[in-house]
Amino acid sequence: MNKDKEHNEIILDSIADGVFTVDCDWRITSFNKSAEEITGVPKKEALGSTCRDVFHSNICDSQCVLKQSIKENRPIRNKSIYIVNAKGEQVPITISAAPLKDENGKIIGGVESFRDVSEIVELRKELEKKYYFQDIISKSAAIQKIFSILPDIAVSDSTVLIRGESGTGKELFAQAIHNLSNRATKPLITVNSGALPDTLLESELFGYKAGAFTDAKKDKPGRFALADGGTIFLDEIGDVSPALQVRLLRVLQEKIYEPLGSTESIKSDVRIIAATNKNLEEMVEKGGFREDLYYRLNVVSITLPPLRERKEDIPLLINHFIDRFNKLKNKNIEGISDEVLTVLMNYDFPGNIRELENIIEYSFILCHGKTIHINHLPEQLTSKFRKVSQQITAGMTLAEIQKRAIEQALIRNNWKKMATARELNVDKGTLRRMIQRLGIEEP
Repeated sequence: MNKDKEHNEIILDSIADGVFTVDCDWRITSFNKSAEEITGVPKKEALGSTCRDVFHSNICDSQCVLKQSIKENRPIRNKSIYIVNAKGEQVPITISAAPLKDENGKIIGGVESFRDVSEIVELRKELEKKYYFQDIISKSAAIQKIFSILPDIAVSDSTVLIRGESGTGKELFAQAIHNLSNRATKPLITVNSGALPDTLLESELFGYKAGAFTDAKKDKPGRFALADGGTIFLDEIGDVSPALQVRLLRVLQEKIYEPLGSTESIKSDVRIIAATNKNLEEMVEKGGFREDLYYRLNVVSITLPPLRERKEDIPLLINHFIDRFNKLKNKNIEGISDEVLTVLMNYDFPGNIRELENIIEYSFILCHGKTIHINHLPEQLTSKFRKVSQQITAGMTLAEIQKRAIEQALIRNNWKKMATARELNVDKGTLRRMIQRLGIEEP
């Protein structure tokens, strides 16, 4: 018996993964060499201790995988968690657990294996870094091209016009330009030109003197004064009236303005970044926007593609919003189901990134588990998708539906296997076997 035990320990110590066993009181009964190395806890200290005292995992209190495995009498594989090692450092690991039974099939404890994935996690972070620029996240080639020229645009101090549909993140690009400019230590003042009537917008921009109008009891500085030395971001510039366009043109041409009720001009040291979701060229042709102001604003032009034209960013943005709402709402949601990813990847997002953010926030309200499922999405999104999917999949076999889904994922990722595997949440080898089995051929 002693020889058998010694033989078993030699086998366990030769395994690269950490392995330990517990009895029915959750006391550790075996602890291999890799388990010592990963946790930093010597075997003699671990033996007889509870697994909770050794691992200090983020799931020990509520969702112990080993306890779940024993309770349900089934193995559980590849669960991602964090433990705290002997140095007090968080270590990301993947774990697999199974009940431990005697020769009569009676459960006498449990066995768990675990693997340190710190290097993989760090590598993933390094790979994702190139997709982050300031607070902007994108792997789209069009956005990456903008990333490459944004520092040069920022230091130029020229007027910038950012074009794009509502919800594409124009304000984030304005913030990035300001942060990278020589004006970064000064204020960035944002004005939504379409949110205020013309009379209020004028006083907001240029301020007023006491007595300029009823209730003007004292002087009030405008946004141009508040942004002195910094940047002013004029969002929805296409909604500005022709009368106010004249005053903005003067600021751009002569760098001066007058507050309402004043006869003295004030010098403006402000960089202007404007944004619009309208076709200004068309407005100029129809007389709705001054041609001279258009050319003053359009010194440097950036066009942001809508989310439907950069769908490769959707999984990246989903992860970002999940991380953000986990912190804001004190939840621990790990991700979305494959079905949800399919729905979102096939949706056109008329509201762009802002709409995707709202969808994830809505899902957080309904989701009480670890994964966002189809029933957690807004009804108008799922009902529309069900109708389309029923039409598409009518008369198709399960294999044909699976083949279609994988082909669409490959097309979205330009037939890049690694990117497709990441989107589908499978490893590259599994994807390769699925492609071969389903007879998918690259054009």
